[in-house]
Amino acid sequence: METVEMNSVSLKRPRSEDDVANADEIKRQKISEKSKTGNDSGQSVETVTDQPDKSLLEDTKNEIIPNEESEEQEDEELEDSDEDGDPESFADMMKHGLTESDVGITKFVSSHKGFSGILKERYSDFVVHEIGKDGRVSHLDDFSVPVDDEDPSEETFTVLSDEDKQRLEELQLLKNKETSVAIEVIEDTKEKRTVIHQAVKSLFPGLETKTEDRDGKKYIIAYHAAGKKALANPRKHSWPKSRGSYCHFVLYKENKDTMDAINVLSKFLRVKPNIFSYMGTKDKRAITVQEIAVLRITAQRLAHLNKCLMNFKLGNFSYKNHPLKLGELQGNHFTVVLRNITGTDDQIEQAMHSLREIGFINYYGMQRFGTTAVPTYQIGRAILQNNWNEVMDLILKPRPGAEKGYLVKCREEWAKTKDPAAALKKLPVKRCVEGQLLRGLLKYGMKNIISAFGIIPRNNRLMYIHSYQSYVWNNMVSKRIEEYGLRAVPGDLTLKGATAVHIEKGDVDNYTIHDVVMPLPGFDVIYPKHKIGEAYKEMLVADNLDINNMRHKIRDYSLSGAYRKIIIRPQNVNWEVVAYDDPRIPLFTTDLDKLEGKPLPVLPTDGKFRALKMEFSLPPSTYATMAIREVLKMDTSIKNQTQLNTTWLR
Repeated sequence: METVEMNSVSLKRPRSEDDVANADEIKRQKISEKSKTGNDSGQSVETVTDQPDKSLLEDTKNEIIPNEESEEQEDEELEDSDEDGDPESFADMMKHGLTESDVGITKFVSSHKGFSGILKERYSDFVVHEIGKDGRVSHLDDFSVPVDDEDPSEETFTVLSDEDKQRLEELQLLKNKETSVAIEVIEDTKEKRTVIHQAVKSLFPGLETKTEDRDGKKYIIAYHAAGKKALANPRKHSWPKSRGSYCHFVLYKENKDTMDAINVLSKFLRVKPNIFSYMGTKDKRAITVQEIAVLRITAQRLAHLNKCLMNFKLGNFSYKNHPLKLGELQGNHFTVVLRNITGTDDQIEQAMHSLREIGFINYYGMQRFGTTAVPTYQIGRAILQNNWNEVMDLILKPRPGAEKGYLVKCREEWAKTKDPAAALKKLPVKRCVEGQLLRGLLKYGMKNIISAFGIIPRNNRLMYIHSYQSYVWNNMVSKRIEEYGLRAVPGDLTLKGATAVHIEKGDVDNYTIHDVVMPLPGFDVIYPKHKIGEAYKEMLVADNLDINNMRHKIRDYSLSGAYRKIIIRPQNVNWEVVAYDDPRIPLFTTDLDKLEGKPLPVLPTDGKFRALKMEFSLPPSTYATMAIREVLKMDTSIKNQTQLNTTWLR
């Protein structure tokens, strides 16, 4: 796709005299970590709390948060490459990437002195627990299955021999070349065959069974479901009326995207992914815990998946009469470890007190805009300008910076020939945006770019214009903070229910900065009645857009706009500074650790390195890394962090 992912990123400040004393030790630790962390090492400089996937389908009017189709899912489009190479060559390529100031992220609200730390040195340093609409935080703390008379009998779980189970497991996990496993029915009765059929399907989701006669003997043949049958809807078997139609469960996953996890579950259960529902997508580079619901799949079948799935666990099963709906959550609770911190105890106390009492600017984070030389907001702006040749050019033209090799070759071919078929041949992966646009151009021709662009999934197309809205919002909020500071002023906007109203001079003392919202540009919003209202118009005029005419001739690209709070004050903020010697050891226990009885890590009181453990809760559609940025006072862009990290390693 259009951006890259790095293996580790250090949020480092240029070293002051105060830092020099610890510099050598930190340097040694960082270099050693490069070689030790292995598969557990991971970086994602941005983490957004989950976004509803549904509402990109329509820009919602008068909401604090732009209820957009999974911002996180949109941002995943910008996080899907696996470039390798030494730090200096990567840093050199990333010189063409974006910095925070390029997308309007320029202000802080706190007055403390910033300090260095390493974010997501290990994906396990970042844990997210979903907060449901009832305020309950999701935890995986129970593997038990609700007892139900309709579930298969216990004989189902004992009828297979250990040898049969071993062969079936290898078949299920595709560990050998066998296409089927034959199980002889020793005591041939219909009841016995039925039990074996049930046992295979219950214990080894993903396998189908049939009965065959071989040399006068009956065999149960187990095999992988294939083709459309593998994606069949849940079998229309008897489902007890007394049992809720949906099995709700808690999904604990490590270093895996929510949709990836659901696709794996679907494959093993032989069902379509759309029978699963959830309240929001969760970050990939993290350990996350969230609630999922699935239609007419028993808890018993789900529980057996725990025996064969890697990197995630299912538990806390219950039956209910309703699915989950996107956006129906209060937010997420984060547990974050920043390793190798250089701040003094006073600096850390000031930073965390400010985060708890004041909060942070609710900027859209860096992954909203991509990391290559062509930011997503530029494509969004061209769409809104109805400049389709520019849209095509921005997506397909060669660009400097870090990209997968096949994309570079595709772009070079396009620049040389302007032949969609020739450029498409350079792409082994046709599902990326570039491949989809080229297929559209091949189908509709170069004179019908609008239809060609329309082949790209709607979600991805709208990502671009929402990126432009976010770009405008970030810039305007920075101007608002610079002009008026952290107080409500006459002309600001606030929400009365779902309706935005201006703050009048006589009422200004009744409001604080935490009440103030600002609009994402659109045809159904109002703007501040002070200098910033004019600044919106000026910015759009400079981009050849009319703020009073945000309707597009293509309905999908008409922006109604939305409202977003400019300052977010996290809830449940707690922190602790801990010492450690070994960068490989975890610094807290997860839900799974507790279930498995793993003890708390034993940490030295005077370790070589220090880490800041912090916890906080955020509402939906806010970027956790923007909160961390406020603590560290650091530019969180991949470009900046790569340059600093390379200097540090050198």
